[in-house]
Amino acid sequence: MKTLVIYKSVTGFTEKYARWIAEVLSADLYAAKDIKLEKMLEYDCIIFGGRLYAVGIDGVALIKRNFEKLKDKRLIIFTTGASPKKEGIIDEIRDKNFTVEQRAHVQLFYFRGGFDYKNLPGFDKFLMSLLKKKILRKQKIGKELSSDEKGMLAIYDRDIDYTKKNAIEHLLLAARKD
Repeated sequence: MKTLVIYKSVTGFTEKYARWIAEVLSADLYAAKDIKLEKMLEYDCIIFGGRLYAVGIDGVALIKRNFEKLKDKRLIIFTTGASPKKEGIIDEIRDKNFTVEQRAHVQLFYFRGGFDYKNLPGFDKFLMSLLKKKILRKQKIGKELSSDEKGMLAIYDRDIDYTKKNAIEHLLLAARKD
């Protein structure tokens, strides 16, 4: 089976997973900005990775806008985020990003990435600073912080990498399945 791995990465965590997947599967690897539909059509299995951004998968529009031409291929999508995987997150991401028809053709995976503030785009830095201020205000008035809010405050001022190569095992099985 000829396999293609495509990624859209901002801070490098999604790219790291994409490289690991491509290496293990001996697949071709492309950044999303460098691939065209004509090239994608040459493959039997297409794996796309993008960061999780407010429950949206960054860059997945590449697959969605070409879905009618790709739906007979094995379509595997993975997304990365700084938070640990939570109960129900896959369903929430799937429902937010794909139509009912697309869900029937797409296998979805979530991998924990990391946080690298210095490499975020300017607008994302601005949004993160607003979020931090909101959480600190909540804390200051004595409101209980969620585990996500506590985690965000703990990593905000430092880079952290949660990537683990063995996290891709289930995706690899899905890609190899006959």
